[in-house]
Amino acid sequence: MTNLSYWERETFLKNVDVVIVGSGIVGLSAALHLKEKASNLNIVVVEKGTFPSGASTKNAGFSCFGSVSELLDDLEDQDEDTVFGILEKRWLGLQRLQQRIGVQNMHYFQHGNYEIFKASDQELFQQCCSNIAALNQKLRAIVGLDNTFSIANQAIDTFQFGGVQQLIWNKAEGQIHTGKMMHNLLKLAQQQNITILNGVTVQAIQDNGNQVEVITQNSWSIIAKKVLVATNGFANKLFPQLEVFPARNQVLITKPISQLSIKGCFHYHKGYVYFRNIDNRILLGGARHLDLTGETTAEFGFSETIQDYLTNFLKHTILPHHPVEIDYWWSGIMGIGAAKKPLVQTISKNVVVAVRMGGMGIAIGSLIGEEGAELLAL
Repeated sequence: MTNLSYWERETFLKNVDVVIVGSGIVGLSAALHLKEKASNLNIVVVEKGTFPSGASTKNAGFSCFGSVSELLDDLEDQDEDTVFGILEKRWLGLQRLQQRIGVQNMHYFQHGNYEIFKASDQELFQQCCSNIAALNQKLRAIVGLDNTFSIANQAIDTFQFGGVQQLIWNKAEGQIHTGKMMHNLLKLAQQQNITILNGVTVQAIQDNGNQVEVITQNSWSIIAKKVLVATNGFANKLFPQLEVFPARNQVLITKPISQLSIKGCFHYHKGYVYFRNIDNRILLGGARHLDLTGETTAEFGFSETIQDYLTNFLKHTILPHHPVEIDYWWSGIMGIGAAKKPLVQTISKNVVVAVRMGGMGIAIGSLIGEEGAELLAL
């Protein structure tokens, strides 16, 4: 048990208007939105990690706009209005993020995305091709671009991939430096006098009607008028009734590669496998589809099966003609549900959740944070 001093209680935790649980993109976007509306609000953001835990600093740095096969996969489980409504939020969320941080401050580059197809993927490729025209028509009204998706087999020789037979180009996708993005969001929060407390794990939240008690693992509490929970894949630890589940993704990054010609973002197998260039390196991650049950976990760590798959994919598909060494690995935890749709809802009179980004956090997190902030009804 950690006892708070008089100074701590009177300085950091007195007269708190809003506690936000989670300092990732959703939590900080919510805090900044509240400050933009009412600069006098006393907002405290609590974060269990040294850095924003979960996915915000553990992802691959894609703008998460989506590939053809991913969108078709989404349409199998959800109606068109839902899928394209979320896609519009992804696009608008990216614009909001750029406005808030600045394109240069997060090293955003709209290099586009190539979806790759091997010999074993021909049925999927034909299905994608037959839907490109319809998807482009839908997307034109959302993103204002003509022919967002197009077949790009002429680029295959440029990349010298192994076993890749077709490519579909997506001009709307981009890449972001996730660390710079979050660093600048944190700076903006500090400039707005938002208090951020790291190393604080929330154990329980009790809404007493007139105020909310946020009970920490160290047995001290924060009393606030309102609470927003933005812990994504970890939310059901606080609210087991929520349909949000953790999903682990494993990521590797290579050592620098001389004369690396690969530039842009790349997806494979309905978006489950993804890679990109960064600082003359290849960043590669995913393959959760190999063990969906095992990777439905809130534990950071690694699976030998997935590591072997990604290592082979790196050496035999991405860089078959280049010697390459893996520098290191990491893992991140995102939040998913039966439906690929964010969950923003009121839990009690003074408690709101904004979670379940479904791997779309960079794209959609800014808007979802703002939606959650609005639900607090301050």
